[in-house]
Amino acid sequence: MTREQYILATQQNNLPRTENVQLYPVGIYGWRKRCLYFFVLLLLVTMIVNLAMTIWILKVMNFTVDGMGNLRVNKKGIRLEGISEFLLPLYVKEIHSRKDSPLVLQSDRNVTVNARNHMGQLTGQLTVGAEAVEAQCKRFEVRTSEDDRLLFSADEDEITIGAEKLKVTGTEGAVFGHSVETPHIRAEPSQDLRLESPTRSLIMEAPRGVQVRAAAGDFKATCRKELHLQSTEGEIFLNADTIRLGNLPTGSSSSTASSSNSRQTVYELCVCPNGKLYLSPAGVGSTCQSSSSICLWS
Repeated sequence: MTREQYILATQQNNLPRTENVQLYPVGIYGWRKRCLYFFVLLLLVTMIVNLAMTIWILKVMNFTVDGMGNLRVNKKGIRLEGISEFLLPLYVKEIHSRKDSPLVLQSDRNVTVNARNHMGQLTGQLTVGAEAVEAQCKRFEVRTSEDDRLLFSADEDEITIGAEKLKVTGTEGAVFGHSVETPHIRAEPSQDLRLESPTRSLIMEAPRGVQVRAAAGDFKATCRKELHLQSTEGEIFLNADTIRLGNLPTGSSSSTASSSNSRQTVYELCVCPNGKLYLSPAGVGSTCQSSSSICLWS
């Protein structure tokens, strides 16, 4: 036995023994115990109310494993069903509707679609308003969905219409402020084609010629003043079974003055020095006179 163990053993034997030992209770009693129970009960009630509110919110908002309410999250992205309202900007890569329903974008003022580059600069904008639809971009194109064929394009330099047929249904037709370049102009079946310039002249030019043809009808050119047919290097060729020049003035001839009673049926076509045409009664020789009264009147 060590020295320390011996000392401890002798000290325990020398201590006086007391028979009546006073014990003190351990714990919380009285009003402290009642307050503790009250706080525990209040905490339990709060937890039950919070759990009930959480379950109610989950039920009202239709929370599921896939998403919340009309919003569903899947592998391909986010699917939103029904009518939804966005109060703040929406950033997405692609928006498309279901196969059996259209995509509707609605706003109380206007709907604006912007396109920006990697630096955040605006490169294109489409605005659908109450009075007009505006597109601001470098080039605007309309293509077919089947073969991606260009139907309409517009930029700063030109406007291109790639449709097979351009139909204008307005009562006044199409109005062009500047020149028009086209390989073919044709009216609808059983309809007349009319090219009109109310206050100015109408000019048709082509480096290899201009052809005006009426396959099953008449061709008529009417003007109020002069009608000029001019060929600088070629000739004017009139090919028809009958060529008639109506309303030409008829001059007189001294050779036929004595036989004025006889009916004149043959005339000679004469040309004045200034180019005016007139008819003169035909004779044995030429009856055209450069000093005719008809030429002097002109």
